[in-house]
Amino acid sequence: MSKSTGRRLFGSHTRGQTVTVIEAPTRYNQRRKAIVAFWVTAVIVALLGGTIAAHYMHPILGGLLGIVFGALSGGALAVLIIIWPVLRMIWHWLPEILLAAFLIYGWQSLMFATPVWLSLLILAVIVGGPAAYGPTRRAVLSLFWCLTVRHRLRMCFAAFVAHNRQGTLPFILLARPARAGERVWLWLRPGLSLHDLEQPGQVQKLAVACWANEVRVSRASRKYAPFIRVDITRREPLTDTVLSTLPDHVPAHMPATAPASPAVPPVGVNLAEVPAPRSTRASNNNTKDRPRNPRNARPSAAPPSPGFDPSDYA
Repeated sequence: MSKSTGRRLFGSHTRGQTVTVIEAPTRYNQRRKAIVAFWVTAVIVALLGGTIAAHYMHPILGGLLGIVFGALSGGALAVLIIIWPVLRMIWHWLPEILLAAFLIYGWQSLMFATPVWLSLLILAVIVGGPAAYGPTRRAVLSLFWCLTVRHRLRMCFAAFVAHNRQGTLPFILLARPARAGERVWLWLRPGLSLHDLEQPGQVQKLAVACWANEVRVSRASRKYAPFIRVDITRREPLTDTVLSTLPDHVPAHMPATAPASPAVPPVGVNLAEVPAPRSTRASNNNTKDRPRNPRNARPSAAPPSPGFDPSDYA
């Protein structure tokens, strides 16, 4: 809350005070960016447009037409930059705005088309039916948590940026339910990085802000560093009890002679009842075993021929 002045932008006057929708530093930065963008865009479009138009008409008329196009393009870009904080806020509240518009329009249409008692009955069925059916109730609660964590993360990021005095708020893209909680995608603005969100204690602050058990922050793309994924864990799906379907396949009435496994497994083997293995080599080949020669046996030397004495050459 700040005192009212003669200059107000995106604020409402209430009893001498102004309810600020956009902070003063943000308005100043957006105004400065809008002025720079206006002149840069106007000059570039005027030069290019005038040069192209000069080929089809008189150069003076082409230059004037380029100036007009440059001024219009620069003005449109400047207006977009100025109202960007408001557009971002509308994006953050877009699901709630659409839901409120649907409920109001649907209720009015229902009241005009049906009597009051029938409208109340239809409303009770629409509200009570999903609340009584388990899967529908859990799906509605998952969507509710997706809408809630978007605003909780935005508040946590606003406090983080205000504490560090650097960077701008991340752009919260989408959120969808997951088996363990919710998954949110972010687009980091200049001044922030994944390392800033992974600092000691920062992830725990995100978990506290989202009323969750655990929060994990990681990159959502190898190509784009600003694209971040936030996994919010509220429950452990792997710890749930999973019932086996095998008992359903067992018949209700089993015969008394059905085989059953012994209650106590055998602890030993009676080797006396095991027959000794019999070699089948001889019966298959119908040949007798021949003695084998050693592998490294050397051939015996040939006997000397008669009339030859090796000592004569010694």
